[in-house]
Amino acid sequence: MVRYRRNFVAGGMYFFTLTLDDRKSSALVDHVDALRAAVRATRRSLPFTIDAIVVLPDHLHIVMTLPSQNVDFSSRLGLIKRRFTTAAAKSGVTIARHRNGEYALWQRRRIGRETWDKIRGSFGERAG
Repeated sequence: MVRYRRNFVAGGMYFFTLTLDDRKSSALVDHVDALRAAVRATRRSLPFTIDAIVVLPDHLHIVMTLPSQNVDFSSRLGLIKRRFTTAAAKSGVTIARHRNGEYALWQRRRIGRETWDKIRGSFGERAG
């Protein structure tokens, strides 16, 4: 089993890629209003700053900065995905399900990297 290393830095800036399970899907751009609503609702309940976001048909890239003293990026990403999935399903999008009944809209792993240049002030420097 792959062991993922995650760096938790309070108030840090992070880069994530969230990818749909069906790489041929265009659900993110077809339902971009639902995606915007999911991000807004999540920012109201668990604040964060969007430094950059790129939405493509089958995946999105987001650079987010968390509030100081906070390292919980996982809950924020999970809420965005859950809220978008729920809205897409309610709008009539057919979404496959896993054996356990969960929607299979998103790939299960996400790619996340801290942007050390913002955190440490030096491009490419590693935390010590």
